[in-house]
This record gives sequence, C-alpha cells and structure tokens, in this order.
Amino acid sequence: MIDRAGLAAFLRHRREALQPEDVGLPRGRRRRTAGLRREEVATLCHLSADYYSRLEQERGPNPSEQLIASIAQGLHLTLDERDHLYRLAGHQPPSRGAASEHISPGLLRILDRLADTPAEVVTELGETLRQTPLGVSLTGDLTRYTGPARSLGYRWFTDPACRARYHPEDHDLHSRVFASGLRQMVTLRGPDSWAAHLQRDLLDRSAEFRGFWNEQEVGVRYSHVKRFVHPEVGTLEVTCQALLDPDQSHSLLVYTAAPGTESHEKLQFLSVLSASA
Repeated sequence: MIDRAGLAAFLRHRREALQPEDVGLPRGRRRRTAGLRREEVATLCHLSADYYSRLEQERGPNPSEQLIASIAQGLHLTLDERDHLYRLAGHQPPSRGAASEHISPGLLRILDRLADTPAEVVTELGETLRQTPLGVSLTGDLTRYTGPARSLGYRWFTDPACRARYHPEDHDLHSRVFASGLRQMVTLRGPDSWAAHLQRDLLDRSAEFRGFWNEQEVGVRYSHVKRFVHPEVGTLEVTCQALLDPDQSHSLLVYTAAPGTESHEKLQFLSVLSASA
C-alpha cells in the first residue's frame, strides 16, 4: 500500500538536497529555491511538472514501478534510497547487481559533467542506459532500443544497419569481441540468465554468430582506440576510457580525441551541431 505522506516528504527532501550543479544544470542568478525546482526534477524524471507536483502534495494516482524507476534515477538516488522509494510507493524493489539498470549517483555525477564529451553508461551486455548529447551525436541514440536489441552485440549480428557507424576494417574484431564477451557472461551468469537467452537467440538467428561462437574464443578485447564513421564528418579515431561500477556491473565509457588531430576537430564540430540541436 502506498504511503502518500511518506512518499511526498521523501521526494521533497531529496529534491531540496540536490543542487543544479549536481545534475548538470546551470544555477542562474535569481535562484531562490532550496535545491531543485519541481519543474527541473520533473524534466530529469521524464514526467510532467503537474504529475510530479501532485506526488509531493500527496495527491494523484498511484505511481507505477516504471515511474518510480524514472524518479529514482532523476533524483540521483542510491540503491538504498531507491529501494526505500519503491516501498513508499507500495512496490517491491527490483533486484540489485548485474540485472539492475539503476545508475549509481557517482556515475551520474560524472556523466552530467561531460556535456562536451561523447560518453555513455552501458551494462555488461552492451545495453546503453544513458548518453551525453555529444555521445548521441557520435553514435546515434542507443537508448531507444527495446528487448534483446538493446544489446549492441545482439544488434551487431541481427541488424546490418548497426554496423554503419563503425569502420569496416574493424568489423571482424567487433564480431570477435561480442562473441567472446557473451561467452564469458553466459559462463558467469549461468544458463538461466539474460546473457544465455541472448546467446540461444543469436545461435538460432545468425550463421555469422554461430561461426564466431564455435571458435571458443574468450578474452578478446579492443585496443584503447576505436574508429567511428559519422554520416556528416566521416571517420573519427577516438580513445575509449572505461570507469567500472562493480556493484552494478555498469561501465562509463568516455571517448576523446588527441588535441591537434583531425578527429579532435571533427568532435568539436559535432559539439557545435549537438549544441544547436
């Protein structure tokens, strides 16, 4: 059963504890509100301002689990705070660990400060949970997929259009990395895991995947340099750095180009396009 008073009080407290710079927003000169405004939180949570306001006023319909997940992420809650929010709303908290899609506040704070850098948070199966605006400009919106297609490795073997953003000379390495990585995840997570489901589906659907899977390779990795092919600026050579959140099995991937290079100039141009968009 929903605890409306407890839910409203907790939401107000967490909203007032957050500062604009904590979530990548400008402070502005005339800010008088303690913490964030309700309208700002609603935007972060992908809700209407009216709906969010009613929750803080102990009114409105019972929020769904999906809405609570959006609010927990928008308010940059820890896992304990997220679970508390679910219980206040009358729901059982989702599982933690590898299956969780709740990004830790620490990773979010870093991501929010990378507005001028291509970056994304991904799961261990290559599912993109969030991107910076310049990340979307570089690779396209990778958060729009649903079901198995959320995994880049799955799309690689089932959707030929997926490969257009990657340099053709690197396609063979991508295939080996995805097959090798999925093999390790199946072994780690077990035959009933989502990784195992993806593996079985790919074996049925892709002869190419079956070929790489039968190679029995493990531990195949990229170098730090990746090459993307952008439809407007052409090939970019970037360095990929990864920051791992071991509690959630999420990785923050940050893409940079060496100053003075043609790729650096192209990223700057994409940054201008992203800002105008």
